[in-house]
Amino acid sequence: MEKVREEGKVVHILVIPFPDEQGHINPILQFSKRLAFKGLKVTLLNLLHENNTLTTYDPSRCSSSNSIINVLERPRAPYNSTEPESIESYMHRLKTSICFHLTKLVTQYRNSNSPFTFVVYDSLMSWVLDLARAFGLRGAPFFTQSCAVIAIFYHIIHGSCKNIPPVAPAETRCELSLTLPGLPLDLHASDLPSLLLPNNNNPQQNNPFFRKLMIDQLHDLPDLMFVNSFHALEPQVIEFIQSQMPLKTVGPTVPSILINKELMDDDHVYGMNLINSTDQDDNNKIMGWLNSKARHSVIYVSLGTRVSNLGEEQMEELAWGLKATNKPFLWVIKEPQFPNSFFEREVKEMHGMVVKWCSQVQVLAHESVGCFMTHCGWNSVLEAITCGVPMVAMPQWGDQMTNAKFVEDVWNVGVRVSTSQENGMIVRREEIELCVRTVMEGEKSRKLRQNGRRWMKLAKEAVMINGNGTSDKNIDDFVKQLRNP
Repeated sequence: MEKVREEGKVVHILVIPFPDEQGHINPILQFSKRLAFKGLKVTLLNLLHENNTLTTYDPSRCSSSNSIINVLERPRAPYNSTEPESIESYMHRLKTSICFHLTKLVTQYRNSNSPFTFVVYDSLMSWVLDLARAFGLRGAPFFTQSCAVIAIFYHIIHGSCKNIPPVAPAETRCELSLTLPGLPLDLHASDLPSLLLPNNNNPQQNNPFFRKLMIDQLHDLPDLMFVNSFHALEPQVIEFIQSQMPLKTVGPTVPSILINKELMDDDHVYGMNLINSTDQDDNNKIMGWLNSKARHSVIYVSLGTRVSNLGEEQMEELAWGLKATNKPFLWVIKEPQFPNSFFEREVKEMHGMVVKWCSQVQVLAHESVGCFMTHCGWNSVLEAITCGVPMVAMPQWGDQMTNAKFVEDVWNVGVRVSTSQENGMIVRREEIELCVRTVMEGEKSRKLRQNGRRWMKLAKEAVMINGNGTSDKNIDDFVKQLRNP
């Protein structure tokens, strides 16, 4: 393998993930591994949860044999109340904690042989850039959203989305659409990030602070921004954004074993999880269960860390919809919320498996998995695309709505469940069964899987080393700029 570490000045990067959100931690951690592989020194600041157990990491997996990352675990400012914490309070504590630790770290390393030269931070924490600049450091945000979503927020800021129509009843929704420069198709109101909708009933998303938090990602940008996507996936959108902002695609940032074994051959998982480490001990059992199933026969169900927001009625419809398919399924949920009759009898009867945690990338890469029922968080979508697994899109909120639209109508690697206001926006069991069968049976299934293989190939090509992959080349260019400012 070509030598990738150059002699000379040590370039030291400080990486700051957004804590408590797996879809934010995983991509920036993997990006950190890529930077370390290129010969940079990387330190990742991991803020511990109050109970010191929520975010756990395995040092041997956060790094690999040729990609070493220094993970620093630090406490955060406590929350001294028994009441649920508001997003304003949470972000204030986060900012206070990161400002304290960043100041201390920069001061600590300033007179060493490897002072920090650059800060990479989650785009939701845009204020990190001001702090970095105060210490004379450059910085760049890392976006864990699609380029399409970034483009939508750009248009919001610049006035192209002033008159967003409300989500209409299903029978009239087709008449309500927006045409935005840079996007490959028109979007209905229900395809936009849900926090933008005027009749959104979610109190968290209607919070003006939350909306401002999302919009602020694109304010006062530095001369560089990283996005977890790749050019072939969103060419039209990327070219539009690059005409307006200094965007560099660096994805898909997934464990290298899925895409390029030459890169980091022992990089099988991310290495940091929002679970107790004891839960990971069951992964061998899960892999054994998958090994016992036929190729492309298993439905993998994971609806994100906020699955409890689905409610009891939706959970029951989902459970009975899965049963009706008569296919084995692996369902990930932190706390079982099934009707007792289903959990006790039906799951065991049909050889379903319910777990609190699994290594998602290992599951998606397993040949027995034929369908991924997903909330369409961006990281989950990219993992499925990288593994070539077709999806049943069941978006809940935020950018998941836009991601689901692209999964079905742009990339053609899945189908999106239908809901209506008449049934309280609940996805009924019949719809769940229909969507799963569409993805796993018949001619439509064959086309979806064929498209999946095509995108899987393009995802792998994007991160090919030696300058052949578009994302890898962008990372190389960044490293060269740091070595030769």
